[in-house]
Amino acid sequence: MLLEVSNVEAGYGAVPVLRGISMQVAEGEVIAVLGSNGAGKSTLNRVLSGLMPPWSGSVRFAGTDMTGRDAAIMVEAGLVHVPEGRRVFPNLSVRENLELGSYRRGRVNRARNLDHAVGIFPRLKERLRQAAGTLSGGEQQMLAIGRGLMAEPKLLILDEPSLGLSPLLVEEMFGLIERIRADGPGILLVEQNVVQSLAIASRAYMLENGSIVLEGPAATLRDDPQLKKAYLGL
Repeated sequence: MLLEVSNVEAGYGAVPVLRGISMQVAEGEVIAVLGSNGAGKSTLNRVLSGLMPPWSGSVRFAGTDMTGRDAAIMVEAGLVHVPEGRRVFPNLSVRENLELGSYRRGRVNRARNLDHAVGIFPRLKERLRQAAGTLSGGEQQMLAIGRGLMAEPKLLILDEPSLGLSPLLVEEMFGLIERIRADGPGILLVEQNVVQSLAIASRAYMLENGSIVLEGPAATLRDDPQLKKAYLGL
Protein backbone atom coordinates (compact mmCIF):
# COMPACT_ATOMS: atom_id res chain seq x y z
CA MET A 1 0.00 0.00 0.00
CA LEU A 2 1.17 3.51 -0.80
CA LEU A 3 -0.84 5.18 1.99
CA GLU A 4 -2.02 3.46 5.17
CA VAL A 5 -4.05 5.42 7.72
CA SER A 6 -4.87 3.62 10.98
CA ASN A 7 -7.31 4.81 13.66
CA VAL A 8 -6.51 8.49 13.20
CA GLU A 9 -8.17 10.96 15.53
CA ALA A 10 -7.68 14.72 15.27
CA GLY A 11 -9.36 17.99 16.01
CA TYR A 12 -8.95 21.62 17.02
CA GLY A 13 -8.42 22.61 20.64
CA ALA A 14 -10.57 20.20 22.63
CA VAL A 15 -13.06 19.67 19.78
CA PRO A 16 -12.73 16.30 18.02
CA VAL A 17 -13.23 16.19 14.24
CA LEU A 18 -11.78 12.88 13.02
CA ARG A 19 -12.90 9.82 14.93
CA GLY A 20 -10.87 6.68 14.25
CA ILE A 21 -10.23 7.06 10.52
CA SER A 22 -8.65 4.05 8.78
CA MET A 23 -8.11 3.89 5.03
CA GLN A 24 -5.68 2.73 2.37
CA VAL A 25 -4.53 3.82 -1.08
CA ALA A 26 -2.53 1.53 -3.34
CA GLU A 27 0.02 2.74 -5.89
CA GLY A 28 -1.67 4.14 -8.99
CA GLU A 29 -5.13 3.85 -7.45
CA VAL A 30 -7.84 6.53 -7.53
CA ILE A 31 -9.72 6.67 -4.23
CA ALA A 32 -12.70 8.95 -3.66
CA VAL A 33 -13.40 10.42 -0.23
CA LEU A 34 -16.98 11.67 -0.21
CA GLY A 35 -18.71 13.83 2.34
CA SER A 36 -20.75 16.97 2.81
CA ASN A 37 -19.47 20.21 4.32
CA GLY A 38 -18.43 19.63 7.93
CA ALA A 39 -17.86 15.90 7.48
CA GLY A 40 -14.13 16.23 8.25
CA LYS A 41 -12.66 16.07 4.75
CA SER A 42 -10.48 19.18 5.10
CA THR A 43 -9.16 18.05 8.48
CA LEU A 44 -8.30 14.65 7.02
CA ASN A 45 -6.40 16.34 4.18
CA ARG A 46 -4.49 18.51 6.65
CA VAL A 47 -3.44 15.51 8.71
CA LEU A 48 -2.37 13.48 5.67
CA SER A 49 -0.35 16.33 4.17
CA GLY A 50 1.41 17.22 7.42
CA LEU A 51 -0.35 20.54 8.04
CA MET A 52 -1.58 19.35 11.43
CA PRO A 53 -0.60 16.40 13.65
CA PRO A 54 -3.13 13.74 14.60
CA TRP A 55 -4.10 13.26 18.24
CA SER A 56 -3.63 9.53 17.87
CA GLY A 57 -3.32 6.83 15.24
CA SER A 58 -0.73 6.52 12.48
CA VAL A 59 -0.05 7.59 8.91
CA ARG A 60 2.30 5.45 6.83
CA PHE A 61 3.39 6.56 3.37
CA ALA A 62 5.48 4.50 0.96
CA GLY A 63 6.29 2.06 3.76
CA THR A 64 7.50 4.71 6.24
CA ASP A 65 5.80 5.94 9.40
CA MET A 66 5.11 9.61 8.64
CA THR A 67 2.84 10.34 11.60
CA GLY A 68 3.21 13.96 12.67
CA ARG A 69 5.83 14.83 10.03
CA ASP A 70 5.52 18.36 8.67
CA ALA A 71 4.29 19.27 5.20
CA ALA A 72 7.74 19.84 3.66
CA ILE A 73 8.82 16.31 4.57
CA MET A 74 5.58 14.87 3.19
CA VAL A 75 6.14 16.66 -0.13
CA GLU A 76 9.74 15.44 -0.30
CA ALA A 77 8.41 11.89 0.17
CA GLY A 78 6.01 12.36 -2.75
CA LEU A 79 2.68 13.16 -1.08
CA VAL A 80 1.39 16.37 -2.68
CA HIS A 81 -1.77 18.21 -1.62
CA VAL A 82 -3.64 20.44 -4.07
CA PRO A 83 -5.75 22.51 -1.66
CA GLU A 84 -9.37 23.58 -1.94
CA GLY A 85 -9.74 27.08 -3.35
CA ARG A 86 -6.75 26.82 -5.75
CA ARG A 87 -4.52 29.21 -3.74
CA VAL A 88 -2.35 30.27 -6.63
CA PHE A 89 0.04 33.20 -6.25
CA PRO A 90 -1.97 35.85 -8.12
CA ASN A 91 0.86 38.31 -8.80
CA LEU A 92 3.23 35.69 -10.17
CA SER A 93 3.07 34.39 -13.71
CA VAL A 94 1.66 31.01 -14.61
CA ARG A 95 5.20 29.76 -15.29
CA GLU A 96 6.43 31.00 -11.90
CA ASN A 97 3.52 29.34 -10.12
CA LEU A 98 4.28 26.06 -11.86
CA GLU A 99 7.99 26.23 -11.14
CA LEU A 100 7.32 26.82 -7.44
CA GLY A 101 5.71 23.38 -7.40
CA SER A 102 9.15 21.82 -7.82
CA TYR A 103 10.75 23.76 -4.97
CA ARG A 104 10.92 20.77 -2.57
CA ARG A 105 10.77 17.90 -5.06
CA GLY A 106 11.29 17.48 -8.80
CA ARG A 107 13.71 20.39 -9.24
CA VAL A 108 16.18 18.36 -11.29
CA ASN A 109 13.47 17.55 -13.85
CA ARG A 110 11.78 20.96 -13.73
CA ALA A 111 11.87 21.60 -17.49
CA ARG A 112 10.58 18.13 -18.32
CA ASN A 113 7.85 18.35 -15.70
CA LEU A 114 6.80 21.77 -16.97
CA ASP A 115 6.36 20.32 -20.45
CA HIS A 116 4.37 17.47 -18.96
CA ALA A 117 2.07 19.78 -16.95
CA VAL A 118 1.26 22.06 -19.89
CA GLY A 119 0.78 18.98 -22.06
CA ILE A 120 -2.07 17.93 -19.76
CA PHE A 121 -3.36 21.51 -19.47
CA PRO A 122 -2.73 23.13 -22.89
CA ARG A 123 -4.46 26.36 -21.85
CA LEU A 124 -1.68 26.97 -19.36
CA LYS A 125 0.88 26.78 -22.15
CA GLU A 126 -0.88 29.68 -23.88
CA ARG A 127 -0.74 31.73 -20.67
CA LEU A 128 2.72 31.05 -19.23
CA ARG A 129 3.60 34.75 -19.02
CA GLN A 130 0.18 35.82 -17.77
CA ALA A 131 -0.38 36.72 -14.09
CA ALA A 132 -2.13 33.84 -12.35
CA GLY A 133 -4.66 36.17 -10.76
CA THR A 134 -6.05 37.08 -14.20
CA LEU A 135 -6.97 33.47 -15.06
CA SER A 136 -10.53 32.19 -14.92
CA GLY A 137 -11.56 29.94 -12.03
CA GLY A 138 -11.22 26.82 -14.14
CA GLU A 139 -7.80 27.86 -15.39
CA GLN A 140 -6.64 28.58 -11.84
CA GLN A 141 -7.75 25.07 -10.84
CA MET A 142 -5.73 23.65 -13.73
CA LEU A 143 -2.77 25.71 -12.57
CA ALA A 144 -3.08 24.45 -9.00
CA ILE A 145 -3.12 20.83 -10.18
CA GLY A 146 -0.31 21.46 -12.65
CA ARG A 147 1.76 22.96 -9.84
CA GLY A 148 1.18 19.77 -7.85
CA LEU A 149 2.34 17.64 -10.78
CA MET A 150 5.61 19.58 -10.89
CA ALA A 151 6.63 17.81 -7.67
CA GLU A 152 6.47 14.36 -9.31
CA PRO A 153 3.87 13.07 -6.81
CA LYS A 154 3.51 9.46 -5.83
CA LEU A 155 0.15 10.41 -4.34
CA LEU A 156 -1.81 13.51 -5.32
CA ILE A 157 -4.51 14.73 -2.93
CA LEU A 158 -7.09 16.73 -4.89
CA ASP A 159 -9.29 18.73 -2.52
CA GLU A 160 -12.63 19.67 -4.13
CA PRO A 161 -11.20 20.24 -7.65
CA SER A 162 -14.67 20.82 -9.14
CA LEU A 163 -15.76 23.39 -6.54
CA GLY A 164 -17.15 26.57 -8.12
CA LEU A 165 -16.78 25.37 -11.71
CA SER A 166 -19.51 25.41 -14.34
CA PRO A 167 -21.03 22.02 -15.31
CA LEU A 168 -19.08 22.06 -18.57
CA LEU A 169 -15.79 22.73 -16.79
CA VAL A 170 -16.59 20.06 -14.21
CA GLU A 171 -16.86 17.52 -17.01
CA GLU A 172 -13.55 18.71 -18.44
CA MET A 173 -11.85 18.64 -15.04
CA PHE A 174 -12.83 15.03 -14.33
CA GLY A 175 -11.62 14.06 -17.80
CA LEU A 176 -8.26 15.66 -17.03
CA ILE A 177 -8.08 13.81 -13.70
CA GLU A 178 -8.53 10.55 -15.59
CA ARG A 179 -5.64 11.55 -17.85
CA ILE A 180 -3.46 12.23 -14.80
CA ARG A 181 -4.36 8.79 -13.44
CA ALA A 182 -3.12 7.20 -16.65
CA ASP A 183 0.30 8.73 -15.97
CA GLY A 184 0.71 6.69 -12.80
CA PRO A 185 0.38 8.66 -9.54
CA GLY A 186 -2.14 7.57 -6.97
CA ILE A 187 -4.97 10.05 -6.49
CA LEU A 188 -6.99 10.75 -3.37
CA LEU A 189 -10.01 12.61 -4.74
CA VAL A 190 -11.81 14.45 -1.95
CA GLU A 191 -15.08 15.67 -3.39
CA GLN A 192 -18.76 16.48 -2.90
CA ASN A 193 -19.45 15.57 -6.53
CA VAL A 194 -20.50 12.00 -5.83
CA VAL A 195 -21.61 10.75 -9.24
CA GLN A 196 -18.53 11.80 -11.21
CA SER A 197 -16.11 10.88 -8.43
CA LEU A 198 -17.46 7.34 -8.28
CA ALA A 199 -17.30 7.11 -12.07
CA ILE A 200 -13.49 7.44 -12.09
CA ALA A 201 -12.54 5.95 -8.70
CA SER A 202 -11.76 2.30 -8.05
CA ARG A 203 -12.80 2.50 -4.37
CA ALA A 204 -14.44 5.08 -2.15
CA TYR A 205 -14.91 6.09 1.47
CA MET A 206 -17.92 8.05 2.71
CA LEU A 207 -17.15 10.39 5.59
CA GLU A 208 -19.83 11.62 7.98
CA ASN A 209 -19.32 13.49 11.25
CA GLY A 210 -15.63 12.60 11.24
CA SER A 211 -16.17 8.86 10.80
CA ILE A 212 -16.15 6.54 7.80
CA VAL A 213 -19.68 5.21 7.47
CA LEU A 214 -19.35 3.46 4.10
CA GLU A 215 -16.45 2.04 2.12
CA GLY A 216 -15.96 -0.32 -0.77
CA PRO A 217 -15.64 -0.57 -4.56
CA ALA A 218 -16.96 2.53 -6.28
CA ALA A 219 -19.23 0.49 -8.53
CA THR A 220 -20.88 -1.04 -5.47
CA LEU A 221 -21.28 2.22 -3.58
CA ARG A 222 -23.02 3.83 -6.55
CA ASP A 223 -25.99 1.56 -5.82
CA ASP A 224 -25.87 1.79 -2.02
CA PRO A 225 -29.23 3.00 -0.60
CA GLN A 226 -27.56 5.00 2.19
CA LEU A 227 -25.40 6.93 -0.26
CA LYS A 228 -28.30 7.51 -2.66
CA LYS A 229 -30.42 8.89 0.15
CA ALA A 230 -27.70 11.11 1.59
CA TYR A 231 -26.35 12.61 -1.64
CA LEU A 232 -28.71 11.95 -4.50
CA GLY A 233 -32.07 12.41 -2.78
CA LEU A 234 -33.26 8.97 -3.93
